[in-house]
Amino acid sequence: MIPISKRSVVYISVSIAVFLWGVSFLWSNSILQQGFPVFSLMFFRMTFAAIVLSIVSFSLGKVTRIERKDWGWFLLLVFLEPFLYFIGETIGLKTLNSPTVSSVIISTIPIIALIAGIFVYNEKISSLNAFGIVMTLPGILLMVFDKGDMSIDKGTGILFLFMAVFAAVGYSVVVKKLAHKYNSYTIVTYQHILGAIYFLPFFFFMDLPTFSREMLTPGIIKPLLYLSVLCSSLAFILFINSIKELGVARANIFTAIVPVISAYAAFVMGQDTMSIRKVAGVLIVVTGVIIAQHRKKNTTPEPDRKFGSAKA
Repeated sequence: MIPISKRSVVYISVSIAVFLWGVSFLWSNSILQQGFPVFSLMFFRMTFAAIVLSIVSFSLGKVTRIERKDWGWFLLLVFLEPFLYFIGETIGLKTLNSPTVSSVIISTIPIIALIAGIFVYNEKISSLNAFGIVMTLPGILLMVFDKGDMSIDKGTGILFLFMAVFAAVGYSVVVKKLAHKYNSYTIVTYQHILGAIYFLPFFFFMDLPTFSREMLTPGIIKPLLYLSVLCSSLAFILFINSIKELGVARANIFTAIVPVISAYAAFVMGQDTMSIRKVAGVLIVVTGVIIAQHRKKNTTPEPDRKFGSAKA
């Protein structure tokens, strides 16, 4: 049993992490709508986050040496996430220009992971879990067809977002292989260091020829630092520490609230509209994700499998 005081700290920590991931879609959308290059956003975010995480992790002595035979798995891990994940999420968000719809699609990562577990690992789920999986589809359709239109650009944006979702699921498969040998700080720190290296050639060849220091206005730098320091660094550290006390399943239920936070914040800040259909879609998807992750209580403690995927 977690002491009351410690339990409060854990719940506050996971709540802060989820809140930061919710508003991260708004900060990313703000940067993109100001015309900041896509790969510049991803490169600078990864670089700043790598610096912060390296300082924290190495100063705390949390980083362990990676064995030579495991470097291939780490390179695959980073290729899936953050590389493919952030390409899909960022381009999808830029194309749709809707933090709400984007966050809802990304929130289906646990659903796709459950489906993959059924077919790949022959995992068993309850009829309640299956009902939760099925009910997310109408919720997504309500939001996607909120205004009754389905342009090519909108379809492309949705495909990119689902590319991010599948990349995150693949990431979760690889990270499970590494998590028994390396702690969370080691994985996340190297994930962002290597992520910055992965994005460097794309920034160098695609964005740098037209990039200028004048682009780094206060309106760009502030949300970029928020994304790097708060969403990619602080939120991960808080969430990882919360998982050690709550377990993966209970902690991931909190992440289902991310699209609710994104939807409300986007509406308040004027970045997105909010119709009855969109509200209904958000609530249906969030409910479906929570139901799909429901597990019967058992007396054996849940193993610390670290975390499923990097959030926005």
